[in-house]
Amino acid sequence: MKHKAIFIGAVAAAFLTLAGCGRHNIGAARPGQLALGMVTDVGGLGDKSFNDSAYRGLVNSEKSLGARIQVLQSRSASDYQPNLTALSEKHLDMIYAIGFLMNKDLDQISKQYPQQHYAIIDAVVDDPNVVSATFKEEDGSFLAGALAALVSKTHHIAFLGGQDIPLLRKFEVGYIAGAHQIDPATKVDVKYVGSFEDVAAGQEFANVLFNGGADIVYAAAGKAGIGAIDAVKTRQNAFVIGVDSDQDSMAPGKILTSMVKHVDVAVFDIAHAIQQKKALQGHLIFGLKDNGVGLTDFKYTSAVIGRSNIERVDAIRQDIISGKISPPSTPQGLATWKPIKL
Repeated sequence: MKHKAIFIGAVAAAFLTLAGCGRHNIGAARPGQLALGMVTDVGGLGDKSFNDSAYRGLVNSEKSLGARIQVLQSRSASDYQPNLTALSEKHLDMIYAIGFLMNKDLDQISKQYPQQHYAIIDAVVDDPNVVSATFKEEDGSFLAGALAALVSKTHHIAFLGGQDIPLLRKFEVGYIAGAHQIDPATKVDVKYVGSFEDVAAGQEFANVLFNGGADIVYAAAGKAGIGAIDAVKTRQNAFVIGVDSDQDSMAPGKILTSMVKHVDVAVFDIAHAIQQKKALQGHLIFGLKDNGVGLTDFKYTSAVIGRSNIERVDAIRQDIISGKISPPSTPQGLATWKPIKL
């Protein structure tokens, strides 16, 4: 399915022609060559999740659009401003801030460099030179929860988050609602690691959830989620659901599916628009119907899941796309949400 972005806000219906395109100070960039920079969130490249997904979009821009790219990795939040400033001094066509934690720093830097154009993933920064891209994580997580409830033998599943913040609550409540769409009696335990980076803690918390009776854990915890994958490898009749990137091959047969956020699509779409001398302005939302989120194709687990369950999850997917099902995105929404009779 071809991706289409959705615009929000008063100026959301229009394209904005960029001023200042074509200024490149990365190495030996050719005249007219697209120049892109990226600042990663903590966890950096190699997290096999959020940052790696964004980087795939940047690499795809290099391969498909001939862009010149540069990445600065953030080891802690104190690196955000220095990294954003360093790239801003290069006068690039676009600088990507990967992660909601950069919203305040980007808001400050974007005002200091009003001619520089920025994009932020997973947050909204309301500045004229910033395009914001967010995702309907609750849509994909609803599918993950439905699948977990269909496959669970114990009728007891769990959610493991990174930090307990509104963004991760979208994953959590969507997952719980999806499970209850299948079986309102399904028990869903919830724990938060308190970090997106601590792999050891992720493994420890996942073991607590498995030992507590859950046979499927949805690990939306960034790099810390690798710990949950490590935890499930030696467990019989237990599974993990991966997140952000396709993590299925990290433990073939033990990762039921991955709820992929196509951050790579957002990064590439924005770069492609710039190359066409147009930029997406305002707030872009990437949802299930736009292929912005979704489950992987059960390459290693289709036999475990079963054809009838796969078809049932696909039917729910179509109901979300059509609007028949509207997954909640907040704890308050979950409190009033009721399963839909299908």
